[in-house]
Amino acid sequence: MTDIQSSESALPMMAQRFRGFLPVVVDVETGGFNNATDALLEIAAVTVDFNADGELELRESVSYHVEPFEGANIEPASLEVNGIDPHHPLRPALPEREALARVFRVVRTMVKEAGCKRAVLVGHNAHFDLGFLNAAIARTGIKRSPFHPFSCFDTATLAGVALGQTVLRRAATAAGMSWDNDAAHSARYDTEQTARLFCTIVNRFRPIYENIPPLPQD
Repeated sequence: MTDIQSSESALPMMAQRFRGFLPVVVDVETGGFNNATDALLEIAAVTVDFNADGELELRESVSYHVEPFEGANIEPASLEVNGIDPHHPLRPALPEREALARVFRVVRTMVKEAGCKRAVLVGHNAHFDLGFLNAAIARTGIKRSPFHPFSCFDTATLAGVALGQTVLRRAATAAGMSWDNDAAHSARYDTEQTARLFCTIVNRFRPIYENIPPLPQD
């Protein structure tokens, strides 16, 4: 075993599994499809980790209601889908910057604990969530995001390959997971279901991954 291989084997399992990236599952609920003009209304994130048996599982979940930024567009059709009333007086919404800061604190802590270099966003149709996240980061002037700015893991693609389904509800059902239609389209529920789906797929591919011979270093 070379010195490089020896040092890599001493790293936590998470740091070895995804080339130093920590997968963090994120889902956003929004006021439309345009991340430059439409409001970010909810954000949720779920961290994952390997258990003692080497199986990937959910670790910590956080979710926040978000105040629409000044001048944000909100499409009524989007609110019909996600059931959010952004102007409800009892809605415990935070400004975008504070909501992101709280999520990022959790992610940075986990990145450090896992021995990783950076987080990578996992989402169902992940570029949608990453686009809204990056737009909010730019609006709020946050200088250091723990997330890679353009790389992501898309569970719609992964589920299409592994399960033959690309719709989250259908993919979850194909994976043997339960599904609550009444809870769907809240950021926290969708994120936790996406995280379970991601873990299920990674764990099913474990025998293939473990049989891949070590590759030369870049």
